[in-house]
Amino acid sequence: MQLPKFLLADNTDHPDTIYIIHTEYPRFIINLENDEVEWLEEFSKEDEEELSNETENLIGAATAFYDREVSRYED
Repeated sequence: MQLPKFLLADNTDHPDTIYIIHTEYPRFIINLENDEVEWLEEFSKEDEEELSNETENLIGAATAFYDREVSRYED
């Protein structure tokens, strides 16, 4: 199965929260209510250095995805 790069998710136990799931490496979930990021990977020290450089780009791409999706609902 080919998954999209980003998915939107919600949960009735957290009705005010929307999550963005990044399905490619490095996989993560962003809680849009508080901008908390949960990484679904384990990283070595070398990976962590590279990841810190890429995190801003990944979160920016996730936010752009969310904005695009919301705009499609509003049209």
